[in-house]
Amino acid sequence: MSAAAAGFPDPGTPEDRVIAGQGTTAAQWRAWMGWPGLQAATVDELVPAGHRLVVVAPHPDDEVLGSGGLLAGTAHAGREQLLVAVTDGQGSHPGSLRWPEKELGAQRRRETAAALRVLGAEACTVVRIGIDDGSIAAARAELADALAAVVRPADVVVSPWRFDGHPDHEAVGQTAAAVIAQVNGASHLEAPIWAWHWAVPGDRRMPWQRAAVLHLGPFLAWRKGGAARCFTSQLEPDPSTGADAILPPSVVARLVHSREVFFR
Repeated sequence: MSAAAAGFPDPGTPEDRVIAGQGTTAAQWRAWMGWPGLQAATVDELVPAGHRLVVVAPHPDDEVLGSGGLLAGTAHAGREQLLVAVTDGQGSHPGSLRWPEKELGAQRRRETAAALRVLGAEACTVVRIGIDDGSIAAARAELADALAAVVRPADVVVSPWRFDGHPDHEAVGQTAAAVIAQVNGASHLEAPIWAWHWAVPGDRRMPWQRAAVLHLGPFLAWRKGGAARCFTSQLEPDPSTGADAILPPSVVARLVHSREVFFR
């Protein structure tokens, strides 16, 4: 997908969006002086009454890390909600004896259900596509068909940002953008998730002019924080392989705080 055609600044190549090392810290993002210059938006502005919120998650936990506050806010407001789970996240612990793929997929499905309850979004409909974790780019046609079957006019669809840095996230964001463009009246919100790792405050690769900032307030922030803690398989080290947690405290701190950002 062409960055210019999408109306975004040049994001460079995938090699410019590498998720490695410690990345930009939560403290660095909090201290950024550019926050007051970004457009603020409320839950009702992002998902007006009569519109359905559709969240497309490449892996279990992406729905919470990218838009848990919006999920909680729209649930509280009585909006209809749909979660499209693209994979079951069964590939996050390769070679693990603690989390073999079948058990990990089942665990992550349980974690999503628990997180939705914490968000107050237990009435959210969940559609599972069942694409293999790590293989979304190779299954774009299958994903496009699945999204085209569920996205309808007046939906507000949230996906990861199409240039988020993680291959699965970028494949979902780009495919969602293409499908939504064919549905009259549907709109697209793109949530940066791993971009907070590789980008820096004010990064010119980020489309700040398209940003809408949802300030969560204590209630929605509390809901999101509690939901994030449901993903225990991602928050704990794996003693069977010696691997660190997929989401250590430094990563969670970048994603679970008082604001969510959507590019629209």
